[in-house]
Amino acid sequence: MVGALLLTFLFVIGFVLFRGCNRTSPDVHPDHIDYRAQVGFAQRSGATLVYPARLPNGWYATRLDYEAGSRPELGISMLTPDQHYVGVRQSPRDIAELLATYVDPQPSAGPAVTVDGGIVRRWDTWTDAGGDTALSARWHSQSLLVFGTVSRADLEQLAATLTDAPTGTGR
Repeated sequence: MVGALLLTFLFVIGFVLFRGCNRTSPDVHPDHIDYRAQVGFAQRSGATLVYPARLPNGWYATRLDYEAGSRPELGISMLTPDQHYVGVRQSPRDIAELLATYVDPQPSAGPAVTVDGGIVRRWDTWTDAGGDTALSARWHSQSLLVFGTVSRADLEQLAATLTDAPTGTGR
């Protein structure tokens, strides 16, 4: 009986070691989505949405969340080439609520900045202890938030591309 138990134990240990030596980690890559086409579909149904006209070189969108209504809500998630997260939100909710949800319950306010181009020129800046940075602004009774783990300069570059122009896609 003890011999059978010992043999079973050795078999299990041998199997675990064999699997550990022959296992490879999966190579996981987030989906790349065509956010402009999805924004175009929503625009064709009458929504006025704020979105980046273009992304900085190497950045790509991974997710788009959209809630229709008279005051729609749009969220676009992006990654940079070095896998930093960046998000853009358009929402009827107030800025404090968006900051608490996406940045920090009590972010530190920074100086206001002016960006050249984009749908909004003056943005408030925010940071948290964890390295997140955000830009916030009001636009046509809606809140806009551009946030992520990239530099404020990168967020300003993205904010400068925000538009509500028809995408010309989404047929």
